[in-house]
Amino acid sequence: MEHSHDNHAHGHAPEPYKYAAHHSEEEGKKTRRMIWNMFWVLLAITTFEVTLGLVWKYLEINWGAVKMTFIILTVAKAYFIVAYYMHLKHERKALKNTIIIPFVLFALYLLYHIFTEGVYSEMMDKYFF
Repeated sequence: MEHSHDNHAHGHAPEPYKYAAHHSEEEGKKTRRMIWNMFWVLLAITTFEVTLGLVWKYLEINWGAVKMTFIILTVAKAYFIVAYYMHLKHERKALKNTIIIPFVLFALYLLYHIFTEGVYSEMMDKYFF
């Protein structure tokens, strides 16, 4: 029984591989090396975050500094994931901006609300409780 999409008999690559046929083995090795390098970078950042979360009291580090470190490292991890695993780093500037600008605006919007609500809740505690 022959399948209509089976191209082996005609000398063509099987259907699932037709899009990858133009890539060389050298390009594949470079891509795999990049993926593993990003894995190790993300693992190192995560290990540092977990270790910091476990020892910050013993090292007498200010909790505010620890939180800011977590936020910065989380943003760095998000950048690496989006840039390398989602391949946004190699896209055109217009596409990057189309994807990134709405998220940046949304993050700024959330920060605005976090800071205003934080000030408001402090005011409420001060005057009413």
